[in-house]
Amino acid sequence: MTVSPLPPLAIGFMGLGTGYYVWGGHEFFGIPQASEKVNKVLGQWGIWMAGFMQFVTGTYIFLGLTIFDAFQSSPILYMAGLAFTAYGVHWFALGINKYVGGDPTVDGYMAVAFLWISITGAFVFFKGGDNPVGILFVLLALVYITDIPASLLKSGTWTRAKGFFHLVTGTWLMYLMFAAATTFALGMHLPL
Repeated sequence: MTVSPLPPLAIGFMGLGTGYYVWGGHEFFGIPQASEKVNKVLGQWGIWMAGFMQFVTGTYIFLGLTIFDAFQSSPILYMAGLAFTAYGVHWFALGINKYVGGDPTVDGYMAVAFLWISITGAFVFFKGGDNPVGILFVLLALVYITDIPASLLKSGTWTRAKGFFHLVTGTWLMYLMFAAATTFALGMHLPL
């Protein structure tokens, strides 16, 4: 069996980056104004782009590491599979909750668990020498640090801060998507 050097990282980065731009723009700028229609659109973007694309990426990585032996076993790739799968399912829940107009207060408690996976990811990627993805997990930690008070206190100031970190992290994700796509497709290696 041939071992592939092509994990689908760009797919997951693109999906989450798009979700962060869509939700972050709404949270930070307040445009468009919140309404039932806007919540349904935000929910769909959360489910399909941020949720589905990450879930597919994480599942593909885990299947490639385990059942199909398509990738060389790697602690870093294992962490990527864990993160993409967990964040994908997390975005399914966020998107559905937004779509049906559920109470987002409990997202503050969810953010504690995702702060932990963000800290774990930062540790694994920095320790494994992948600084660009380590930086991503630091940015993700900042998203969840601001999500805790934004959700539990229903604070506009904290929601705007979370939106800011969504936008910054979304931009970093687009860089990572570009770097992964050009590395795998063209053999380029972008500097950090």
